[in-house]
Amino acid sequence: MIKIGLCGTIGSGKSTVCRLFEQLGVAVYIADDMAKELMCSDKTLIEKIVAAFGSQCYNDGVLNRAFLAQQVFSDDSKRLLLNSIVHPAVCSHFVAWAECQTGNYVIVESAILFESGLSDVVDRTVAVVVPQSVALQRAMERDGASREAIAQRMAVQMSAEQLASKVDYTIENITLESAKAQVESIDRRIRDEIS
Repeated sequence: MIKIGLCGTIGSGKSTVCRLFEQLGVAVYIADDMAKELMCSDKTLIEKIVAAFGSQCYNDGVLNRAFLAQQVFSDDSKRLLLNSIVHPAVCSHFVAWAECQTGNYVIVESAILFESGLSDVVDRTVAVVVPQSVALQRAMERDGASREAIAQRMAVQMSAEQLASKVDYTIENITLESAKAQVESIDRRIRDEIS
């Protein structure tokens, strides 16, 4: 099974592009959603989180997101520790999930594809990019957040230019029609490579 990693900056429209691939019959794994699910269901992962951050991380078996967020967002070393626990679990889960899928290829969507190690388990990579002004406006409208809050989040991510320089394919997601044409082109190229 060919595995494709899809990434992009905040506000680039990764979710829209993933839906376009799904419309072509491609199975899509959303790494961030699965990380949240695994942190609530994977016993080994739960044990590692509790060992690292304390039993207050869970209340009657339910993840105490507020407590954990308080621990990691104010301390880079704790954030890196949590990532070093969660990211390998997500990578392993994705690989196992991919083997159970049908079709020519699957996609894993992750804003931090390269930082999380997911780029090491995929065969090809795709970046969804837009000009920073477009990304900023989209993210402000979507999240109801201030320009400053979104700019802070953007500052810690790779830029669109950095991502584009690291990947096999780039999708410039300015309009839906243009994004759809680019997705269809990449889909054909991947299927041609496989056959």
